[in-house]
Amino acid sequence: MASGQRSNTIVVPQARQAMDQLKYETAQEIGLPNYRGYLGDIPSRLNGAVGGNMVRKMIQAYQSSVANQTPGGGQQ
Repeated sequence: MASGQRSNTIVVPQARQAMDQLKYETAQEIGLPNYRGYLGDIPSRLNGAVGGNMVRKMIQAYQSSVANQTPGGGQQ
């Protein structure tokens, strides 16, 4: 992939602000308080930790929403 191209296109463009907010909150939770602007000096391990924790939170939120929609609280 050429330099400067993004492969992480957001399917719902209106969600970008919410995704950025989730990213900043997650970074702060793992000890990266200034996670805005240039991030080239942050090790990839820390950037990966932010992304991994974001995915974990999104999965938990989805599971909670599914459990709340299913009759009986998701128990079958």
